[in-house]
Amino acid sequence: MIEPEFSIKKALEEAGTDAYLMTGNIHDSDIYYVTRFLASDDFVYLQTGAGEEVLFISEMEKGRAEIESRVSTIKTNQDLGYREKIKEKKDASIAYAACISELLSGEGIKRVAVPYYFPIFYSNSLKEAGFSVVPIKSPFRKIRSLKRSEEIEAIKYAQTAGEKAMKAAIALIAGAEEREGILYHEGQVLTGSKVLSVIDHALLDYGCEAEETIVSCGRDTSNPHGTTDGPLKANAPIILDIFPRSKKKRYFADMTRTVLHGKASEELKKMYEAVFAAQKKGLEMVKPGVPAADVHNAVCDVFEAHGYDTYMSGSKVGFIHSTGHGVGLDIHELPGVGENGVLLEVGNVITIEPGLYYPETGGIRLEDMVLVTENGCENLTGLEKRFVL
Repeated sequence: MIEPEFSIKKALEEAGTDAYLMTGNIHDSDIYYVTRFLASDDFVYLQTGAGEEVLFISEMEKGRAEIESRVSTIKTNQDLGYREKIKEKKDASIAYAACISELLSGEGIKRVAVPYYFPIFYSNSLKEAGFSVVPIKSPFRKIRSLKRSEEIEAIKYAQTAGEKAMKAAIALIAGAEEREGILYHEGQVLTGSKVLSVIDHALLDYGCEAEETIVSCGRDTSNPHGTTDGPLKANAPIILDIFPRSKKKRYFADMTRTVLHGKASEELKKMYEAVFAAQKKGLEMVKPGVPAADVHNAVCDVFEAHGYDTYMSGSKVGFIHSTGHGVGLDIHELPGVGENGVLLEVGNVITIEPGLYYPETGGIRLEDMVLVTENGCENLTGLEKRFVL
């Protein structure tokens, strides 16, 4: 029988279904979360209303699944006559869909819930086979938002790697030389690509990786996800946003620092002070039972009190995104810290990342990652915040 923390019985009852079915592979966080099994090719997870679980995989993965997966009932494509079905159907995909139908029939299932992203081909095949297919919001997304102790430790490890990489990047920028407004390192122009390379190497030393690290400079920073591949400038803001993932444990971390080599203008100093104050207010408000929207609105209020625009007043510059997001097996997961009805809960891991963005001036963003605790929150980000290097 399924472990209590993985039970989705209530969701199945609300949907009026007999079971929940999903297909996925190494890129699907939900299926990894509930099975603790990874494979490059798609496989199937089934949970019945009675709490039975089945993992349906290829025969070649059975031995590994028996060792690694938390699901004890394992069926293979050979068990369900996949090869024979290919010969009969003349199409591997149709044969696989027929195997899924046979799997459901064997469990006595008539009505099956599937996630919104369930493949339409399989959905149509199941309907043609006489099953009722009900798309529902993934019940595991909510469960995943409440982190267990081993998940928190995995996130902390990734954060440690991120901080090591951030220190290496900041040290590189701090040690650069300025020539005619451009930064140089060891006689060569210091580029965003070079800083990115240093970050990647530091993460690899800790068994982590990051695919979309942000290194942006100058006006590029006015776009929250802007990047700068070329030369980095002196006297201009440089945003470093690193969200590493442990290659072994699969969990993400997230942090952002904004730094400047040289002299900051008065406007940039004021922007940094406002972002720092807004983040401080947001962090102070994080505790269980607090609406995420209240944290977000308080951050907006700080910005407006400092004379800056927010999208709450319809502006397209200034503070133009939500205050934060959940972090775990996905870099963006529940709960969101923005305009929603979510209440923060013990076990949530979220970011608090206010920022200001103006095309003519540039952008400033600071991001810490925190764990919601019984008495407030634990800041999982230990790296100092220093603007001018």
